[in-house]
Amino acid sequence: MSENDETATPSVDDNEAVTTAAAETKPAEGEAETETKAADEAEAADEVEAADEVEAEQPKVDPLEELRQELRFAPGEWYVVHSYAGFENRVKSNLEGRIASFDMEDYIYQIEVPTQMQVEVKNGKRSRVQAKVFPSYVLVRMELTPESYSVVRNTPGVTGFVGATNQTDRPSPLTLEDVLKWLAPAVAPEEPAATGSGESSGEGGATAKPEIKLDFAVGDSVTVTDGAFASLPATISEINADQQKLKVLVSIFGRETPVELNFNQVSTI
Repeated sequence: MSENDETATPSVDDNEAVTTAAAETKPAEGEAETETKAADEAEAADEVEAADEVEAEQPKVDPLEELRQELRFAPGEWYVVHSYAGFENRVKSNLEGRIASFDMEDYIYQIEVPTQMQVEVKNGKRSRVQAKVFPSYVLVRMELTPESYSVVRNTPGVTGFVGATNQTDRPSPLTLEDVLKWLAPAVAPEEPAATGSGESSGEGGATAKPEIKLDFAVGDSVTVTDGAFASLPATISEINADQQKLKVLVSIFGRETPVELNFNQVSTI
């Protein structure tokens, strides 16, 4: 073997040293990768927490105040139009068609049939329905000109502007507060589900509650349809709409006796 061959061949000790160094380097690289991953996860968690804090700090929007601001800066003024009973939505549809036909988009801006959520009780069953706030009336936001007046007044189903008998007798527009009274029921927040204590939850106290519409009233004559007094006539003395209960007076042995019944245990006469 030549002298050059002897110097070029690594010794056993050299090989062991290289292997040991490589083995020590791999754990160090693994630890660095783990630390980087942990740092990324911590940073992502901080970003999510910060976003949640920003969202929590944002004030809740009051829908009524939002509506007030929207109405305040909307062009035109609000007028009340009278329609035939039950024709409110048809009047809205007809007028929208006439606005397009007569190119009145720059004069007649908005048509509303104000509604609110009601709980209706019929035959002992509760159902939630959208009911008209003021039946037979429609709100129109518009610039009042002879042409726009004519387009609205001559819409099928319209009987006239409230407060005006003819075109020369200009109707008075509603004030901002009056418009709010008409439109607010549709945007008022509903009362959350009652808690065990019967109080509403959430900040800001109680919220608007759907109006309950009944198909009977105190003093009405009814017939008991279920229970021990079935088939007997009775007179309603009290109504508890929230609990769907009635107090009725039933004649027993010639004497009126108060009896508590559920809505579905009576029928109107």
